[in-house]
Amino acid sequence: MTMSWATQLPPWVGDAIFSMVALLGSYLVGQFIKGVVCRKLAAVAKKTTWQWDEVVIEGIRTGIPFWSVLLGLYIAFGFWPLPDHLSHALTNILFVLVALSATLLFAGIAGKLIVLYGSTIQQALPVTSLTQHIIRIIIVTIGLLMILNGLGISIAPILTALGVGGLAVALALQDTLSNLFAGFYVTMSRQIRIGDYVKLESGEEGYVTDIGWRATKIKMLPNNVVLVPNVKLASAIITNYYLPDKELAVLVQVGVDYASDLEHVERVTVEVAREVMQTVPGGVPAFEPFIRYHTFADFSINFTVILRAKEFVDQYLLTHEFVKRLHTRYDQEGITIPFPIRTIHMQPAERSQAAPPASDSRSGQQTEVTRG
Repeated sequence: MTMSWATQLPPWVGDAIFSMVALLGSYLVGQFIKGVVCRKLAAVAKKTTWQWDEVVIEGIRTGIPFWSVLLGLYIAFGFWPLPDHLSHALTNILFVLVALSATLLFAGIAGKLIVLYGSTIQQALPVTSLTQHIIRIIIVTIGLLMILNGLGISIAPILTALGVGGLAVALALQDTLSNLFAGFYVTMSRQIRIGDYVKLESGEEGYVTDIGWRATKIKMLPNNVVLVPNVKLASAIITNYYLPDKELAVLVQVGVDYASDLEHVERVTVEVAREVMQTVPGGVPAFEPFIRYHTFADFSINFTVILRAKEFVDQYLLTHEFVKRLHTRYDQEGITIPFPIRTIHMQPAERSQAAPPASDSRSGQQTEVTRG
């Protein structure tokens, strides 16, 4: 009797072939879902007004190849006559891998959604790297507890052990935890927010770019980054130029000659300031600038011009343009910005060798003009 060649092969060869076919077929199905189905779903999601669906589809798309391989392994193990304890162990391993990958996927999607909808939830939960890490840790912790529960492991002893060991960990990581809770306090108090322009009491100033678990990043105007530990930031004296709002007064000091008509000076200066407010980027067009005389100085009457900028860095361009235009306008109007004047009284050398005292510039004596 002629026997087929397949009946002459050992039984495990057939099991191996069916296992490979199941694994390969599951992987190819996963690639088809990833390359065709998910791509079409992504195209449909782009046409909707929502944004979360694109993030979810992209996240699922990245996890499909791994899940398809795990499904293929689960099907392949079914062709092998394995002992019950080994089959149970392999099933638990696959369950842990699937649950862990799904937990990490959900944590990543949650982090992206927080960044995506950060502007809408900013009032309830400020979006920083610290809050993103905290939310990811919460999701991962819940996922791990669910995995342990699914394996039939009681989590009560684990929580008890964590409570006892947490004290030792807290003592060992005292500085780290201090920065962590200080960063959380700074974030939730909303006294310092991402994007605010702040100045520390030590002199550093710049934009807050991130509040991390250990330090806060401040990007200075020279394009350098200052890392401030959260503990020091929480206890430091800080000027926040974006609170209560971004607009701020810009004070420019000016001086004119004593012979000037102060009414005329005020009128011309306000006209120039008003023009700067309405034409220079960063100015507040609706703001009405004004001046305040304040000092009879040695050689000039000094006053302050009050402008208004939309935010802190706008003051530099406003001041730059105002000084240029005011100097040109003063020349046209005949208004003098005086040079510093110093009057020196000279005494004959035979009468006194002592240094002569300085006197008023309007005494009619010999005058030396120093131009600085």
